[in-house]
Amino acid sequence: MVKRPISVRVSFALQDGTCQTLEGPVGYRIGDAVLTGVRGEHWPVRRDLFVASYSPVPPTVAGQDGLYRKNPSVALALQLDRDTRVPVGWQPDALHGHPGDWLLRYDDGSHGVLQDAIFRETYEAAPP
Repeated sequence: MVKRPISVRVSFALQDGTCQTLEGPVGYRIGDAVLTGVRGEHWPVRRDLFVASYSPVPPTVAGQDGLYRKNPSVALALQLDRDTRVPVGWQPDALHGHPGDWLLRYDDGSHGVLQDAIFRETYEAAPP
């Protein structure tokens, strides 16, 4: 699966904190990116992973708050058939998935959990 080229709003954390994602609380550190998705959902991304995975949408300047798009990359996806907890990958917090949600494994080895409706709206099959 690849993420569709959808812009998301990003702000960079001015202090350490916790983001209440749809899948549970996830901590972030000063400088990390906190993203807002298509349905108003929030999730943090460690700064170095964000810089490697997202590009600013003009007139946003890299490193400043604004709109960004995920760079094309393939993610493996599995629809869950039971409640599941997975580590975020870059920190010890766990995401909580429920039957019907999608478990994603990204190129960097981290994981994501998306509700079915958000997954279908933001991801599509990777080209052959």
